[in-house]
Amino acid sequence: MNFQIMFLKITSISTRKLTNNIPLIDRWLLGQLLPPMLFAIGAFTAVSLSVGIMFDLVRKIVEFGLPFQVALKVLILKLPGFLVLSFPMSMLLATLLAYGKLSSNSELLALKSLGVANRRIIFPAVLLSIFMTLLTFTFNDSLVPMSNRVAENTMRTSLGKAISSEEGKHIMFSRYGSQLDKSNKVSDSNENLTHIFYAKYFRNNFMEEVTLIDFSRIGMEQILKAEKGEFDQNKNLWIFYDGRLTITQDSGDISFINFNEYKYPLGEGPRELAKVPSDANDMTVRQAIKAESLYRQAGNNKEARRMRVRIQEKFTLPAACIVFGLIGSSFGVRSISRSSKSQGFGLSVLMIFGYYLLSFFSSSLGVKGIFNPVLAAWAPVFLSINLSMFLLSKASKI
Repeated sequence: MNFQIMFLKITSISTRKLTNNIPLIDRWLLGQLLPPMLFAIGAFTAVSLSVGIMFDLVRKIVEFGLPFQVALKVLILKLPGFLVLSFPMSMLLATLLAYGKLSSNSELLALKSLGVANRRIIFPAVLLSIFMTLLTFTFNDSLVPMSNRVAENTMRTSLGKAISSEEGKHIMFSRYGSQLDKSNKVSDSNENLTHIFYAKYFRNNFMEEVTLIDFSRIGMEQILKAEKGEFDQNKNLWIFYDGRLTITQDSGDISFINFNEYKYPLGEGPRELAKVPSDANDMTVRQAIKAESLYRQAGNNKEARRMRVRIQEKFTLPAACIVFGLIGSSFGVRSISRSSKSQGFGLSVLMIFGYYLLSFFSSSLGVKGIFNPVLAAWAPVFLSINLSMFLLSKASKI
């Protein structure tokens, strides 16, 4: 008991010392920013949950008999994904409301009369924006992918669907390397197409309705068709079941081999590719980088390019907190009338819409290969930050 009291005293003293080290103006401004930010997080999350998933869950309860407790669990598991979307908008509303209130009460005017610059006034908002950026990235990279997977599995299990029934569809994997000539000499080029692997389904760790075309030998083509196949990790090879191997020579000779079981050394690439989630939001940054590498090895340049853009967006989505924090601060610190402030709020909403529209357009150009993936993802962020700095400099002259 004495230890607990001592621990509480030490914690209280440490907290007090940390708080005292923060300048009074920053503590005061943070006190003005935090309440509207918490309100905005709650409001935006409630609206996005209602539109994004709540109506769908109600429909599943009524039409498919989804138990209420399962629906509530799915709703809670989906919450982190909607919080990530709410954080940037909350920064905008918090800075607009906090600085707008201070401006209407002439408190910002009093600070400016004491020689406090606008940049110093918005400094706590910038720090809060950076903190929210880090929090958003942590949520989006670790918590959201895990919670989305658990929510999907919970939903499928409750509705009587096998979790692994549809792990992948239409898996296509290409392999490049050297070819062997008729005397078993390796060709000079390492960029020849040597294998094409296709499976219609990937379920329960089995590839189903498999077609494998082998171009690894010059002058000979092998086509393998099998009902299913699995990868043996211990021997690092594939085992195909109930199929047929067709061997075609350049001379025109054709031979067939029917088999119940056939072992083939290809590597784990097709299996790893089949496990890649279809939605990049269900991946961490590390998983997305691995997926991009798999698509590149498979020769799927379009998907590899799309994944490179999505990897960058894993960072630009949290950075929107800084963008919106700067935009809201730039409008909020302007010493203007109420009518002009309402116009500024409306303009900010339009700017947010424009930001997301620009982000969507820019990322689409990146996926198509017109823009570099890094440029496509980060261009809206840098343009918006520069615009915010311009608005702040104009506000300093008012």
